[in-house]
Amino acid sequence: MSQTRFSVLIHQQAKKYGDRVALKHRDYKTNTWIPTTWNQFSETVAIVSNALIELGVGVQENIGVFTQNKPESLFMDFGAFGVRAVTVPLYATSSEAQVHYILEDAQIRYLFVGEQQQYDVAFRVMALSSTLKQIVVFDRDVKFDARDESTIYMDDFLAMGKNRQHQAEVDKRTAESDTEDLMNILYTSGTTGESKGVMLSHAGYESVMDAHCERFPGLGENDVIINFLPFTHVFERAWSCWCLCVGAELNINLRPQDIQMTIKEVRPTAMCSVPRFWEKVYAGVTEVINGATGVKKTLMQDAIKVGREHNVEYVCKGKTAPLWLHMKYKFYEKTIYSLLKKTLGLDRGAFFPTAGAAIPPAVQDFVLSVGINMVAGYGLTESIATVSCENNFDHMVGSVGKLMPHMQVKFGENDEILLKGPAITKGYYKKEAATKAAFTEDGWFRTGDAGYMKDDFLFLTERIKDLFKTSNGKYIAPQAIETKMVVDRYIDQISIIADERKFVAALIVPDYKLVEKYAADKGIQYASMAELLKHDAIMELFKERIDTLQQQFAHYEQIKKFTLLPEPFSMAKGELTNTLKIKRSVLNKNYAAEIEAMYAE
Repeated sequence: MSQTRFSVLIHQQAKKYGDRVALKHRDYKTNTWIPTTWNQFSETVAIVSNALIELGVGVQENIGVFTQNKPESLFMDFGAFGVRAVTVPLYATSSEAQVHYILEDAQIRYLFVGEQQQYDVAFRVMALSSTLKQIVVFDRDVKFDARDESTIYMDDFLAMGKNRQHQAEVDKRTAESDTEDLMNILYTSGTTGESKGVMLSHAGYESVMDAHCERFPGLGENDVIINFLPFTHVFERAWSCWCLCVGAELNINLRPQDIQMTIKEVRPTAMCSVPRFWEKVYAGVTEVINGATGVKKTLMQDAIKVGREHNVEYVCKGKTAPLWLHMKYKFYEKTIYSLLKKTLGLDRGAFFPTAGAAIPPAVQDFVLSVGINMVAGYGLTESIATVSCENNFDHMVGSVGKLMPHMQVKFGENDEILLKGPAITKGYYKKEAATKAAFTEDGWFRTGDAGYMKDDFLFLTERIKDLFKTSNGKYIAPQAIETKMVVDRYIDQISIIADERKFVAALIVPDYKLVEKYAADKGIQYASMAELLKHDAIMELFKERIDTLQQQFAHYEQIKKFTLLPEPFSMAKGELTNTLKIKRSVLNKNYAAEIEAMYAE
């Protein structure tokens, strides 16, 4: 891989694969998947490069891509790389304030947007922006504002490069491209403050590709991928780059909420995801088992038990299972496991890297038990994703795997994980003070995560910046408690409250459908969800479930009081980042009355 530059990757792959399918996307009007061959991909990328020159985009100029996952996202990326431009992806769900901040910070003149929602936001921002010159819209169905005199569609943009009249300049820039050129600026979610633009170079991405090819030589041109996370997310972005490097076929999921449907249509061999996807799978299967009776329930429970013993206790530890256990496992593999995987659309699945948050051990145990190769990992935007990950069925439950070959690690004050390596960012865009604060005097990157190594496996213990200190002086790791709680099928979202407080409390968003079913079964009458969630029987139900889950925690870490919320946390209210991480400061403000009520004498 190291010989291939991203500026020419798609063109070189087209010479190798020609009319093989490189990409597919779902047409929602016909409910079919539309293919794009490597040749078509290469041709479109060349046209994009020419059109960018026509617009006057300069070397290392930043261009914005504000869209949900679409093939055009990739056309813009690789077309930009060919002329040494830098792509700045924005989450499709970004607010006007977030978009305006990024446009101004990165001095973006040209913004490429996906659908109506992104266009509407971009057009409103344009009136406030000192830099934005033009918007280009991917979706032809988008209706322009009557006052808009400058926006064009992607078709019109591509027509500007159709004749490839600037090919000589494109070739010149490609030849002059430097591995130290910036490839992307990825803006962090900003859970604790102002968003920062992480500068990522071509050399950094290339080192990541080499490391992954070395660690996982099995991923290749016969793999079928579904892209589920946003391309703006460093995990999906780096993963997709790697998949394209090895010639795999990418199936681009447009709408995140449709993944349960599209995954069954595509039946991928591999997919990267965050733990929340697997938590939902675990909750769904648990619900099915709990609802079963008689022999069916007994068989399903035994299948999970046998799978865990076989895979977690033997296979993952490099040991050979006893023959009787192996035979039982094979029986369930042909019956229950295969049926489960087919129902989920994972019957061809071979490789499922998962990162972005802590994986509840019960969820990891379950997924491995049924023979799904979920590979836990750890990474940051600043490290271009993977710092460490497990190998295929080389797991230690609770860990985030072994260090990748391109990474160095050591531990600093408070056991903070410190990193060095070619993939580490050079810093934050136009933020010298923040960049300086992010590194030690001798050049190690401060992750803000605490952890330790055991038997070559990396373990995370807590987010140092996220530690709470109770008024009694005890330190609480809220994420550890939250990770334990979301395993429960009745709990959809949770935020721990404890900082400068007498005890631990929690704001909980229940699974409303399950609560309604429980109420119906118990004959509980109610006029609204808010009324139901205050009912003594519902409160007692949650208390029992929470107490069962938190037995392992020290007394001072246990949830003493909680409030059940009738509405979920949302991005619209500013309570979640674009990557669905909780913004605790916003929750504390939005639910100040509920929080104070829990601590009232």
